[in-house]
Amino acid sequence: MINGFSTAWPWSRFRGFLAPNVDRFDTLKKLLKEAGLDFTIISIAGNRHFFIAPPSKEEIPHRRLTILVAHYDRSADSSGANDNSAAVFILVEAAMKLTRDKINNWLIIFTDKEELSGGEGIQDQGAYSLAAEMRKTKMERGRFFIFDVCGIGDNLIISTTADYFLKNEARGEKLRTAIKDLRQHALETAQELRMAKVFLAPTPFSDDLGFLRAGVATQTITMLPSEECSSFISILRREPGFAEVLVNKNLRNSQNSRKIPETWRSINGPRDSYLRLTPQYFHIVQRFAVALCKY
Repeated sequence: MINGFSTAWPWSRFRGFLAPNVDRFDTLKKLLKEAGLDFTIISIAGNRHFFIAPPSKEEIPHRRLTILVAHYDRSADSSGANDNSAAVFILVEAAMKLTRDKINNWLIIFTDKEELSGGEGIQDQGAYSLAAEMRKTKMERGRFFIFDVCGIGDNLIISTTADYFLKNEARGEKLRTAIKDLRQHALETAQELRMAKVFLAPTPFSDDLGFLRAGVATQTITMLPSEECSSFISILRREPGFAEVLVNKNLRNSQNSRKIPETWRSINGPRDSYLRLTPQYFHIVQRFAVALCKY
């Protein structure tokens, strides 16, 4: 155990994935091969996405495909420890567990280009072009759960941000209905696992932005430390309109920014260090991800 991290595989490869000049695509490719997982690399609009599937090719006639998503790219100014390396490694572990348990109704996607540069919009996000292609093959009928910023804390946050995105969307009703189903499945799964620290709250946008713009319903999952979560929930109760501030950067000022949980303020910059992570809680996310595919 080093700095709270297990030295066992795959976490023995984690620090290398965070290195400043590492080729994260090549490193992740090698990691998946070492894990013995079946995967395919799909290139769309110049972005390279990993699709990890169970070894069994049997049909699943009575259960919907559950698709777990995490982006593997990072901001140029960050090591990407919490955004989003921790979630990637947690889902690698989940894939190994699902394979061992012979569960075959799942797919894991590691997406490219979640992070946008200045001047880029939603349609430049890798998830947008990916979702547009998936709609052509009817894959949008699966249950999509996005795992992002899952490396700090023991409070599971089921995001409600899509509600604000869809509020003024003309075609929002169909997506709202689909997201309601995903959210209910997430809540029921947490209940099956007897998870006590589960909250519905708005969160920063993730790949859900691109998926939603392309017409694919998703549910984002993230984590927060107890103290930050309690403070944030209290702010939302006192100031219901604060959710708009969180999802709309144009509404922020210095006072509002200080109300955003520290964990979220620390991403996309040098403060997103592995030293801030809480590996003692990673098992919560892994267990939840696996259970989403079981129930």
